[in-house]
Order: sequence, then structure tokens, then C-alpha cells
Amino acid sequence: MRTLDVVSADGVPLDAVLHPSEDDRSKGTVVQTHGITADKDEGGMFVRLAETLSDKGFNVIRFSYRGHGKSGGSPQGVTVAGEMLDLQSVIEHALDTRPEPLSVLAASFGAVSSSLLLAVLGDRIDSLVLWNPVLDLERTFLNPELPWGVENFGPDRQRELGAGGQLLIDGEFPVSPIMWREFSLYDPLGVYTESLVPSLVVHGDKDSYVSYDIARAAASSRPDTDFHTVRGSDHGFDSTEREDEAIQVSVDWFNTRAQRFS
Repeated sequence: MRTLDVVSADGVPLDAVLHPSEDDRSKGTVVQTHGITADKDEGGMFVRLAETLSDKGFNVIRFSYRGHGKSGGSPQGVTVAGEMLDLQSVIEHALDTRPEPLSVLAASFGAVSSSLLLAVLGDRIDSLVLWNPVLDLERTFLNPELPWGVENFGPDRQRELGAGGQLLIDGEFPVSPIMWREFSLYDPLGVYTESLVPSLVVHGDKDSYVSYDIARAAASSRPDTDFHTVRGSDHGFDSTEREDEAIQVSVDWFNTRAQRFS
């Protein structure tokens, strides 16, 4: 593993690392995008995934979005637009230095910027894997339907946003009025379902944060899309065994796609 020198398009330095392929001939590069409140480790799961993919012959890039981990910027300055700039900058760095099939694996809120960029980057992204993806911003945040969303973004919490200028996710991570406004402007679900980029969705069917039903319907509505249910799992795959299942399914899927180039 080695550190990468990546700066977002608007000058924000990003904490990024590369896990190089263990094979002489790489099968491609996978960029991992984490969820809100997390960082490039995604609780350790992204590290394990990166090491497994590297062992299988992939280059893997992990990075922290602005305002997360050791990247520049502040949590209060996090926006969807800023995360799109960050991810695009990482992807362009990867394509400039490793001209090979590039894929993205996004966890939770990382699916927002990853899906929206499909309309910008088109077939420069070879494939997209989504873990427990946030696709419908309306039903996740603005009018939340699931317990985590109701607790964090219900009417009482939204009044706090207006009165105090921020809303804290799980009492810790701030959502600014600017990002809150973005939730009504961006449509990652629409972009994802209209895209033809091959995809895999992995989702727990007991997710109390992000809708399993929305993800399953989105996957079934588009071509070249596989869906895997992690039975009994809450958001983020809530045990080592379920994490291992998500990792293995994703690695196998990437490997199968890589066979097209062998």
C-alpha cells in the first residue's frame, strides 16, 4: 500500500492510498467510495476488500471525501457537489496513471456521487458495485421512511436545522443547510436507472437506514444489473460473517467481469 498525491478539482487535498495488484498484469482498478460519517477505511471493511482484490490482481484506490478522515476541508463544508468533484478527481488520477478498466464500489452515501457521475463520465466507468446504496434522497432524508432516517431527519430535527444552521447525524456529523438543499436538487436514483453501466447491488434485507426495496427495484429496472441479498443484515452488514459475504460476492463479480479481457 502506498500514498497517492490527489487534489480535488477545487484544490482540496484528499487522503488517498493505492493497493497495487499482486499480479504483474492488473485486471483493472477499483475505486472505493465510503459513506457519510465514515472515511477511506469504512470501519475496516474497505481495507479487507482492498487487500482481497489486490490479491486477486486488481489495483485498488481508497480515499476519504473532503471533510472526512484526513482529507482537507471541514465536515460543515461537505456537499454533494464537493463529493462529486472529489470522486471525479480520483477517477481521473486513476485513468491518467493506469489506463485500464476502471470500476467503482460505493457504500451507502458514496452511492450518491458515484451514481450522479455516471451521467458525466459515461463509459469511462466500466462497472459499478453498490453496497446498501443511498439512491432516493427524498425518501432517505427529506421525508424519511425508515427508523434511522426518522430519528435523524424527522420534523423536529429539521426545525433544528433552520434554527441552528446545521443538523447532526447520530449527534456527531453535521449536515449544512446547503447540503440539505442539495437533497431536493439531485436525483441519483434517476441517473442510476438510466445508465447502462453494468452494476451489482448488495443490500441487507433488514436495513433500517437505507431502503432495501428501493435498491432492489432500481436494480430490477436496468439491464446488466445483478442483485444480491445479505439475509438478515442491517445497514453496513452488521457482522463479520455478513461483511465477508458482501466482500466475496463483490470480488467474484469483479473477477467474472475481468474475464472478458483475459
